[in-house]
Amino acid sequence: MIFLLSDLHLPNTPSPLRERFLAFLAGPARQAAAVYILGDLFEVWIGDAEGLADYQPEAAALRALRDSGVKLYYQHGNRDFMLGKAFAKAAGLEILPDPVVVALAGEPTLLSHGDIWCTDDLPYQRWRRFSRNPIAQFIYRRLPRAWRQKVAGTARGDGTRNKPAAILDVNAEAIREAFSTHGVARIIHGHTHRPTLHVLEVDGRRVERLVLADWRPEHCEYLQVDADGWQRRTLTTEA
Repeated sequence: MIFLLSDLHLPNTPSPLRERFLAFLAGPARQAAAVYILGDLFEVWIGDAEGLADYQPEAAALRALRDSGVKLYYQHGNRDFMLGKAFAKAAGLEILPDPVVVALAGEPTLLSHGDIWCTDDLPYQRWRRFSRNPIAQFIYRRLPRAWRQKVAGTARGDGTRNKPAAILDVNAEAIREAFSTHGVARIIHGHTHRPTLHVLEVDGRRVERLVLADWRPEHCEYLQVDADGWQRRTLTTEA
């Protein structure tokens, strides 16, 4: 049994979302063989040193889950793409490339945070290419903390509220190309905060795209995949 989730956007201050995530790690997640976190677990990430200090409870809970025998995999999101080896090691996370094909219950599945397919948002894609550049990241990590916070705050306020909704969603042709290139019949991603199932035909094949839900205090959802298929699960307040 595999669990997948994304877009929790955990703040670095006390929050019901953080409490719900810790409950998930100590409860339902213990039933899984593996947990995949497809990006934006954290609202912002300015460096591993700060992240280890701000999110010590989450790092410890993730490590405890890994030590219990549950494999943990992580993809970077658009908010926490600077999460590095130090935090991953402390939390027991294996960082995956984006996108990546994995076998979920025997079905080859393409996993991604999802922002790579929002190709209609040209300013964001330019920012994405720049921010993932190793040289840019090298320089960023050596800026004073206040400067890194300012840059991160500017990146968060990227004008998405002024962009048409269609631009913020994935591009249909980019999705079709991904299905064709990777030869899979299933894609799972997050990022868009538009949880649903899309069924389409690509190269004469029936394929499906599953969009993960973003977490909110009143609704925390994860995807369960097993030999019987997939289903959305909601974290109860008792978990």
